[in-house]
Amino acid sequence: MQQRNLHFDSLYTVRSLKENLCYVALDYEAELSKNTEASYEVAAAGWFTLAQERFQTGEILFQPRIAGMRAMGLHQAVALCIDHCYAAELTADESWFKTIVLSGGTACLPGVAERLEKELHNLVHPSIADRIKVIPPPYGADSAWYGAKLISNLSTFPNSWCITKKEFRSKSRRNLV
Repeated sequence: MQQRNLHFDSLYTVRSLKENLCYVALDYEAELSKNTEASYEVAAAGWFTLAQERFQTGEILFQPRIAGMRAMGLHQAVALCIDHCYAAELTADESWFKTIVLSGGTACLPGVAERLEKELHNLVHPSIADRIKVIPPPYGADSAWYGAKLISNLSTFPNSWCITKKEFRSKSRRNLV
């Protein structure tokens, strides 16, 4: 967006455009040849028209170098974790690392789950590739909070993981000193 001299006065404007216009392309190269222009009006900021920025924003997850970052793409990082779990033979039941549940605001971009699943099928061991399933955030950007709520209400949830507000503050003060 900076390349087209699009400047924004607030993060609200950026978030609104991302949530209403942006998506992740299943095939980035094919998407580049399409007309993807769309407009959206952001309250108190006016109308904005985006074209390739609509899917290039999400492509940064898979090709961080587009944004000038030297890092693994999301699919590469997840594949590395799956490979480590598979190689470690931690359990006979491999289903726990074959189901990937996304959470957070950017994970809500349309197409991110499908693209991640497609990319993982090309990266992980062939014996598990077909059984990998990526699930988009079931509760949108609040999925992590809902998941934590569900887990904390289980009878098997270890109470040793929990601390009171008073204990947290006490630990925080000790760490500052």
